[in-house]
Amino acid sequence: MDTPIIRLIEKKDGPQIAKVIRTVLEDFNVQKVGTAYADKSLDCMFETCRKPRAVYFVVEENNIIIGGAGVAKLDNYEGNVCELQKMYFLPEARGRGVGAQMMEFCLAKAREFGFEKIYLETMEYMTHAQKLYKQAGFEYIESAMGDAGHYSCPVHMLKTL
Repeated sequence: MDTPIIRLIEKKDGPQIAKVIRTVLEDFNVQKVGTAYADKSLDCMFETCRKPRAVYFVVEENNIIIGGAGVAKLDNYEGNVCELQKMYFLPEARGRGVGAQMMEFCLAKAREFGFEKIYLETMEYMTHAQKLYKQAGFEYIESAMGDAGHYSCPVHMLKTL
């Protein structure tokens, strides 16, 4: 087994990362409407991140994508805030420190892009993910910011960069 590598998404990765994200959401019985599952961008992640101040990373092991995450400006929000987007990992990536590494990649890019804060939305029962977010310095906030399109995600978190 190779060591997982984190790298920028490539066009060829699109179908694999879309499948990873949908598989994780199905594993957690996340409803499809109002979550990342239904995002139009899911099937064109490479193209979606080719806008200014946006990036998406994938985790690859043995030529297979096992996770990913990215950052981009928070839609429909007047402020210098980005969103941590589509951070999902298959079971084989979990518990190995990959999530913490990916978080560092995303936070570093958010700072490099000059964002002041980073926002995320998640599900209440994704407790392992929330633990990672808290360790990275995210704090719970009362309500949604901007329009990430994930109105079914009741947990909102924010970190000052």
